[in-house]
Amino acid sequence: DRCGCEIFQPVSAKQFTPMTECPSSECKQNNSKGQLFLSTRASKFLPFQEVKIQEMADQVPVGHIPRTLTVHCHGTLTRQINPGDVIDVAGIFLPTPYTGFKAIRAGLLTDTYLEAQHVNQHKKAYDDLVFDARTFRRIEQYKHSGHMYEYLSRSIAPEIYGHLDVK
Repeated sequence: DRCGCEIFQPVSAKQFTPMTECPSSECKQNNSKGQLFLSTRASKFLPFQEVKIQEMADQVPVGHIPRTLTVHCHGTLTRQINPGDVIDVAGIFLPTPYTGFKAIRAGLLTDTYLEAQHVNQHKKAYDDLVFDARTFRRIEQYKHSGHMYEYLSRSIAPEIYGHLDVK
């Protein structure tokens, strides 16, 4: 029961459900559902990345949770952003469209995302660092103090008090 028909199904939403019945005219005439097989070789995959960014820890008001924003990256902008990177993003601020039954009853859209057009990273170039004699003396002092573990654990997330063994 093969009709030999190829069907291409564009994916325009976050969810993808493959077709279960063959919509070709031959299968409809024979009153058969046909067998559909997903061909990954004939499929075209486009790079996409959904990134959640949040404001810097030093910019968060005391006692508040950092605000987050969802960013959608397509094409060459994918895989440029890694966790912990400090970035500037330029893009289009859009509402998240509802799909399915939610789209019928949708009123005001409060879910939003940023469609990235340009990403600029603020990477620290460690090759450009210049150490003076005072910095080298402090490093040697810390090294010989025997408390290097404590110094390092206190330097990780200094806004969180304690939990030195976890840090």
